[in-house]
Amino acid sequence: MSQASKPPQELKAPIIAGFVASISGSAATFGIAIAGLLAMGATRDQTFTAIFVLLIGYGLLSTVLSYRYKMPISIVWSTPGAAFLAASAGLGLEFEQAVGGFLLSGILLTITGFWPPLSNLVQKIPPTIASAMLAGILFVFVITTVQASVSYPLIVLPFVVLWFFLNRIAPVWASPIAIVLAFLLMSADVGTSWFATVSLFPKFDLVIPAFELIPMISIGIPLYLITMASQNLPGIAIMKGFGYTVPVRAVIGSTGLATVGASFFGGFGMNLAAITAAINANEQAAKDPSHRWLASFVGGLVYWLFAIGAGVFAAFVLAVPSDLLLAVVGIALLPSFISAIGVSLEDKEARLPAAITFIVGAAGISVFGIGGAFWALVAGLLVLAWQKVPLKPKA
Repeated sequence: MSQASKPPQELKAPIIAGFVASISGSAATFGIAIAGLLAMGATRDQTFTAIFVLLIGYGLLSTVLSYRYKMPISIVWSTPGAAFLAASAGLGLEFEQAVGGFLLSGILLTITGFWPPLSNLVQKIPPTIASAMLAGILFVFVITTVQASVSYPLIVLPFVVLWFFLNRIAPVWASPIAIVLAFLLMSADVGTSWFATVSLFPKFDLVIPAFELIPMISIGIPLYLITMASQNLPGIAIMKGFGYTVPVRAVIGSTGLATVGASFFGGFGMNLAAITAAINANEQAAKDPSHRWLASFVGGLVYWLFAIGAGVFAAFVLAVPSDLLLAVVGIALLPSFISAIGVSLEDKEARLPAAITFIVGAAGISVFGIGGAFWALVAGLLVLAWQKVPLKPKA
């Protein structure tokens, strides 16, 4: 049966799934992405430009790749990656230095797509260590929700309670709806003066990357590893679980090239979705697996609609007190934190290395100008290697 002759009811499910996946994913992560860019020193205009370009980029990739391969390939930004950027504010980088790291991450993603040995090397990092590193980064944010609930109880506690309630009955909608309530409460608190700063389209000023070794290593390598470990590899595994073999070369290669291009506008990364992929690829999107590509295709179109409204959202977020914004970020990242901490403790023999990785990552240290995420990974791998060194038997 041709696409045009399909009954409307067959098209309804994937269209709804695409809307749900894109709206829920974007609503829950907008604030995280903006917080990450601001932490890297982006100005108001640079932040708006980066968000706009990223939304257009992963909307384009989602539609093109889904149509080309007829499978629900969803491309998004790396939410854990954005959280890592926000947690790295203490490095005190200029935005051009951070963009050099974005560019390096994009180059590494591109190489990974077209040169399988690099992907194989990344996959050799134990999941317990990679997850512990991510949990350490996210820990900084989940505790801010608790801290902000003391400073702003009338704003924070209502959306936290709503999140816990919805997490029992409709987990997919818990974060988006709770965040909408948070924004409504915050808008009542900050007023409407911020609306005077709204613009529909960014200035598209180019950001020339600063090719400085330490900032590039400090931002680029952890951002690449987080993107691969928390987005691309799980996304590929999730898609495989639903019977789809992701064209790795095309997907990771194209997202890497897109990241390289977006970095010159302040974009920090594009990658294969994990949670969004699960929504678009399951049987609720369409009983016939061959129809599910429509979900991610429609989702890509939704991202373009979000790009048009990105200026309004960015202006609002910039007017909100940082503590309140981080409280929203914390509740949105709670499921990712729970998942990461759970995986990090699965292997009993690797719990000590995982714990060290988590502690170093959560400490927020900077050594030689290189942030804690890098040193967390190094520390965890060193402890793991030490545990595997055989002890000489006693004489």
